Amino acid sequence: MLDIYQFVSGPLAWSAFIIFCGGCLYRLIHLLVLVHRKERFIYSYMSLRYGLRSILRWSIPFATENMRRHPGVTLVAFAFHICLLVTPLFLLAHVVLIEEAWDLSWWTLPDGLADAMTLIVIGGCIFFFVRRLTSREVQYVTSASDFVLLAVVAAPFLTGFLAYYQWFGYKFFVILHILSGEIMLVTIPFTRLSHMITAPLTRAYMGSEFGGVRHAQDW
Repeated sequence: MLDIYQFVSGPLAWSAFIIFCGGCLYRLIHLLVLVHRKERFIYSYMSLRYGLRSILRWSIPFATENMRRHPGVTLVAFAFHICLLVTPLFLLAHVVLIEEAWDLSWWTLPDGLADAMTLIVIGGCIFFFVRRLTSREVQYVTSASDFVLLAVVAAPFLTGFLAYYQWFGYKFFVILHILSGEIMLVTIPFTRLSHMITAPLTRAYMGSEFGGVRHAQDW
């Protein structure tokens, strides 16, 4: 078990991180190349002003008409995404590991708050799973891979929670936690999870079109 832990926390972790960084860079370059080849006209109305306005509006809960029409989804989506990004970055155990490895440290979340945010992510995954099964408009754009991706996102948080409280086999769930986190990192650039990278560009494009061409706010 110790050898497996050293492998997943050492060479495999570095491999996952390299693939993640390289994949993100490839995704962005590929997107820009496609735009340059097939939709170069986009450059004619891309606007820093309208692009930033759109990014800002869609970063504020209930700032748009679409968010106000679906208040429950809006609340869950914002809580889910905030906790998904903040929890791993400011979790005490993660910061301690980074400090030991690179002598870097920063503010950490209180344990109780970290637990609550972890449960919000897990609960959000369950919410989106049920929504994909029950909402007709979401069913239309749902495939089997979407359910797999929800499991990929939930797994690091669920296994980390179980490992922290040592309810079952501690070492087993620590290894699963590291492995599932690495799987998530590797899948981000090559699946729908890549919206974590491309969302600002997409939103800037939409904002520029609505503001510069249609002279309206993107709702």
